[in-house]
Amino acid sequence: MGYNMPVKEGRKRNQNMCLAVPMEITAIEGRTATCTVEGVSVSCSLALVPHARVGDWAIVHAGFAIEILDEAEARETVKLFEEIEEAYKESIGKP
Repeated sequence: MGYNMPVKEGRKRNQNMCLAVPMEITAIEGRTATCTVEGVSVSCSLALVPHARVGDWAIVHAGFAIEILDEAEARETVKLFEEIEEAYKESIGKP
C-alpha cells in the first residue's frame, strides 16, 4: 500500500509517487504478514524484518516490510499523511 500523490516534474505530465507507509502487522503466516492501516490490508514479505511480530508496526513499501517502528512514531506518521492529503485536497478545491 502506498499513498499515491500526484507529482509534477518540469514539463512532463503528472506522475504518481509511491510512499512507504507505516502499517500494523495483524497476522503472520510463514514469512508473509498481513498489514493494516485505516481499514486497508495488504500482504507483505517479512524477509527484511524476520524478527517482526503480530502487533508490531512496520514501514511497508513495494510488498516488503522494511523496518519495524515504535507505535507512537507510526501513528504520528499516519497522521502527517492525513494532513498532507487534506492540504492537497484543499489546494485543488476538493472537499
